[in-house]
Amino acid sequence: MIAIESHAARAQPARIATVDIVHDLDAAEAIWRSLENSNHSITPFQRFDFLAPWQREVGEREGLSPFIVIMRDGDGQPRGLLPLALQTALGVRRASFMGGEHATFNIGLWDREFAAGATKADLDAVIAMLAKRDEADVLVLRQQPAQWRDVQNPLALLPHEPPVFNCPMRTIEPGATAANLIGNPSRRMKLKQRKLLELTGYRYHVASADADIARLLDWFFRVKSERLAERKLFNVFAERAVETFIRTACMTKLPHGGRAIEIHALESDEEVIAIFAVVADGHRFSTMFNTYTLSENAKFSPGLLLMQEIIHHFAGRQYRAFDFGLGSHEYKRLFCKDDEPLFDSFIPLTRLGRQAAGVMSAVDRTKRLVEHHPKLRGVAQHLRKVLLDKAFCAIPLVSLLQM
Repeated sequence: MIAIESHAARAQPARIATVDIVHDLDAAEAIWRSLENSNHSITPFQRFDFLAPWQREVGEREGLSPFIVIMRDGDGQPRGLLPLALQTALGVRRASFMGGEHATFNIGLWDREFAAGATKADLDAVIAMLAKRDEADVLVLRQQPAQWRDVQNPLALLPHEPPVFNCPMRTIEPGATAANLIGNPSRRMKLKQRKLLELTGYRYHVASADADIARLLDWFFRVKSERLAERKLFNVFAERAVETFIRTACMTKLPHGGRAIEIHALESDEEVIAIFAVVADGHRFSTMFNTYTLSENAKFSPGLLLMQEIIHHFAGRQYRAFDFGLGSHEYKRLFCKDDEPLFDSFIPLTRLGRQAAGVMSAVDRTKRLVEHHPKLRGVAQHLRKVLLDKAFCAIPLVSLLQM
């Protein structure tokens, strides 16, 4: 049975008149897809073709159920949609963005005109309506961009705090060339590239045929597993649900071309050398996951060389920004000097939610302290290694920070 419930706002003159809560992906699909156009602010991570397979494969297995918030004006027209999922943990009903750790950015699908002029009163009205529903205790909204394509994120009008992890990004100024963005490669990098160029059939390409995509993903899951096992790191890709989600999204063709997740690769006639998974929207691209060969060719920095090729590819298509995901790793700073302004929000809807929001905020403050202080981070990494060597080989660092 399709579950759609609505509550009218009494406060005036808020421009959001009603809020619908949709508990079924199929019921939300038509409206969701109608908001995926140039009149709306949306990242590639909030496309239906990205989040629907995630929810069906990963979300459901983690005990998450759709909690899709559709906000309408007085004429019944949708002005925004929050693609959330609901989970009860320790007795607290938490609504968070679909996508989990697989989505770098989380944002609603907003009518651009509404988003540009949204006021705190608009957002307070939405929160009041959600609280009145009493279907969730707290909204846990992490990794939100403060704006997207020069339009403010209306949720930034609500109380928020800095994120735990930064996201290095780069704006591509009009007229900039790939050479400007990448800079002059060092002599060492030129030598490495020359070595790979000597390989028979060496090439960079974006996988477009289903057979190529499947072949490259087969290689990725095998090689990534071996690499993570060598380093005694938790392998999220070993979960069948995650693999199915990734394969589905990589195979899903978008209405205007491309795939929900694109696979970019360096290959020779003898082997796959490196791949990067990318999401893109005609304006900005973001990388997701990657790995590189286990052969001797790994010493020629194929990952960095592939990143350069990807930047060339999108810069030539007039893209205006790119990022390489969360975490300020050294290789990302070679290309990205700035950070995407992100924020997290813990919005209580009930008394229990207020207590939970306070606890989660305190935990995140501790995680931020560890993440941004090298000595503390070193201690956390040492603790992680000790635990992995002993008995906790399936625990990732971020989980240890949550203990």
